[in-house]
Amino acid sequence: MKVSDLIVRCLEQEGVRYVFGVPGEENEDLLFSLERSSIQFVPTRHEQGAAFMADVWGRLTGKAGVCLATLGPGATNLMTGVADAFLDKSPLVAITGQAGVGRVYKESHQYLDVVGMFRPITKWNGSIADPDVAAEMVRKAFKIAESEKPGATHIELPEDVAKMDTALQPLRSIRVRRPDPDRKALADTLTLLSASKRPLIIAGNGAIRKLASVQLRELVGRCHVPVAHTFMGQGAISDRTPESLMTIGLGLRDFVMDAVEQADLILTIGYDLTEYAPQRWNPAADKRIIHIDFSPAEVYRHYQPVVELVADISASLRELNASIGQHDCRCDPTWYAPIRQRILDDIASYDLTAGQPFTVPGVLNVLRQILGDDDLLISDVGSHKIWIARNFPVATPNGCLISNGLASMGIALPGGVAAALHQPQRRIVAAMGDGGFLMNAQELETAKRLGVAFTVLIFNDNDYGLISWKQRMTRGHQTGTRLTNPDFKRFAESFGITGYSPRTVADLRQQLRQAIESHQLCVVDVPVDQGVNDALANKLQRQQSLATFHGD
Repeated sequence: MKVSDLIVRCLEQEGVRYVFGVPGEENEDLLFSLERSSIQFVPTRHEQGAAFMADVWGRLTGKAGVCLATLGPGATNLMTGVADAFLDKSPLVAITGQAGVGRVYKESHQYLDVVGMFRPITKWNGSIADPDVAAEMVRKAFKIAESEKPGATHIELPEDVAKMDTALQPLRSIRVRRPDPDRKALADTLTLLSASKRPLIIAGNGAIRKLASVQLRELVGRCHVPVAHTFMGQGAISDRTPESLMTIGLGLRDFVMDAVEQADLILTIGYDLTEYAPQRWNPAADKRIIHIDFSPAEVYRHYQPVVELVADISASLRELNASIGQHDCRCDPTWYAPIRQRILDDIASYDLTAGQPFTVPGVLNVLRQILGDDDLLISDVGSHKIWIARNFPVATPNGCLISNGLASMGIALPGGVAAALHQPQRRIVAAMGDGGFLMNAQELETAKRLGVAFTVLIFNDNDYGLISWKQRMTRGHQTGTRLTNPDFKRFAESFGITGYSPRTVADLRQQLRQAIESHQLCVVDVPVDQGVNDALANKLQRQQSLATFHGD
């Protein structure tokens, strides 16, 4: 068989259902091999959209999403989504076409050193220069992409190699068992936990794995230790439980920081430093930290654990739960319960009333009333991301997806396509600002063509709102951020998609519910007032000044 046929058979062996990408001359053989397979090739309108679809597919399924591009500009367009998967720890395999091997050692049309470009944004990548290594390289790409901590890998396929014959067959995929935790580290953890009066858990990206979340919830139920989630750790325990302190991650000193500062022991579980730097929550570098993760702790002055439980996270938590009966690790909730109540009261304070302008947190309160606990909210990047992380309670792992490693704008709309393909019966909302929407708005056509159903929610402020917010805090005014927009309702309708433009609170409740419950592809354009951003900054700065005045 041809090498391109072998690669497709390898993809089938890996359980791949979709390949997202843009067709090109140099990946032609692979495209025609895909046509004869069980895998559906999904033509996207931009390679970045394809990579984001593969990124979100990997994050939701735990199996590597696959994206495809041709050489040169196709590969460079793919890079942002691949880098996002790399820093967000999402399993992804990128495949790019390339010129024939006879062209790559001299100046040639569209030729770039793609393997060299992808090296800093992948866990592993390489070029298939020999037909006899094709099956090994595909298996290696998937094994590395899906191994903890997961991430992106890349395979380059030169067009002449794709046409060559090979007698090889795909390699079998074998599940790799991760190690159990060290007994001494377990004993030290239990000793420290039982001696602690005010322990706190920071649950990160690694804590939302299905089994890890189950074990974490059991640990919290046994010990009543409070949990603060990173943006990507949301849902590790339900925000409806009294131990949840919602999220940690703002640049400003939010209410949850009261708990962090009072804590005498911090357990980080699946904590990802790319999300939220430790000097933000441990500025004095004096916190006692227990590190529970798949890999050893990074060397960092503000993050020096006294114990490291390096193993499968769910196994570490399972062993803790099995041994905890021999120790008194129960935490008195009275120290953190008032902090949780302040957080909940603050969220409720943003409820919209008739006649007032729409705000992002106010719209989120409406959205939370409509969506069920098992539904999905996907957040793009912008000022709304801060509000979604801070003010949108999440009850289940992967109930809210936020990119916070690379934190790339433009991910939510393509992400909605991937999520709807994976879970077509799930109610899904992809929330984005007007800036992020127009970065990948072309994928509305992809979504419409595929017949997928989800709601696109646009927070429209005619501005790069997050940058404006920061500029106003640091410089007192904003520059270079103002935008103009088309009529998004009519824009959606031009694709044959239902559009909504609510202008009153009653309209918002009715139209947002109608869009979500229709289980169709819909676009809801909501004008939002930025003033709430500055008001939050002022409120939190006053709180920080007050805490400093009282010596807290």
